Amino acid sequence: MKRYRTCLAAVLLTACAALGTTVSAAARPTTGPASGTAAHTPSPDAPHRGTVTLARRPADSPAPGRDRAVRAFAEGRREQAAQQARISGRQPKDADVTHNWWGVFPQPGTHDGIMATHSVDPAYHVSDADNFTYAPTTKAQNSCMEMVTAYWNSGDELWAWDWCSSPGGPAKTLAIDANFLATYTTSASGHPAYTVQMVQDNTSANQWSAYLYNYRTSGWDLLYRQSGRDQSGLDHGWDMFEIYASVNPSTGNGYYCTEARGTVFDSSAVQLRRGGTWKSARPADSPWTEDNPQGSAFLCPALRFLQAGANDHWTVRQ
Repeated sequence: MKRYRTCLAAVLLTACAALGTTVSAAARPTTGPASGTAAHTPSPDAPHRGTVTLARRPADSPAPGRDRAVRAFAEGRREQAAQQARISGRQPKDADVTHNWWGVFPQPGTHDGIMATHSVDPAYHVSDADNFTYAPTTKAQNSCMEMVTAYWNSGDELWAWDWCSSPGGPAKTLAIDANFLATYTTSASGHPAYTVQMVQDNTSANQWSAYLYNYRTSGWDLLYRQSGRDQSGLDHGWDMFEIYASVNPSTGNGYYCTEARGTVFDSSAVQLRRGGTWKSARPADSPWTEDNPQGSAFLCPALRFLQAGANDHWTVRQ
């Protein structure tokens, strides 16, 4: 199946798995914010704290196919970096899997930090091992990590993907479970959502820190910090919806089209930091990957792509 792209289009992750870790359950409330709570945009200046305490899950082990997936990821990134200026469709390396994405691409030189509020849906479960939904997923220009809402057949997780080490991969993972919902989510656009912030705090070393906003303590928890050279091969950032999908022969659509029928993928309050000042993403600095994508190009004809704000809010839903 052909995939259509604009000159700004770029990919990030591929089918991959990683060792998992989860936030310690100590001193956690058992319930999250009340349903229907008004959306709250955390202040970028709220207190920043040290690394989140992580506890290894008993079942931690490399998932089957991890090495193959990581190799495919690296190759796919090289191909996309070389072709990011092309305006054309391209046949996937694996013709059985369609890879596509949509969202905003913060441009080079416009920011040294990014922040957004991303929806999560613990009820969305992926069945097929070759299918991945990364939505929303965000990365700043030259940042050493990408924060990914990852739905795959081993579970629903939040990843801090390391772009400044080799071969790269999810350096930190948090299960999107009751503990996560209670600590890191509020209601945004009527759905549970977490807020993430990535900032460059040392220019010469290209050191970046990724924070999650803790709604229980009203401060930012440091999830991951890394420095070095960004190896993504791309000179812009992104905040987007992304799929790796194969066709379910019983429906003729992607497996996820049925499995995520009730799921809303939403990214709101997208902000960029420049010169110490945070401002909402705008058309001038964060263009859409394309204006009117078609659900059929994502193996889901019913899928709708909504520009809910002036480049600082998008929604993908059926």
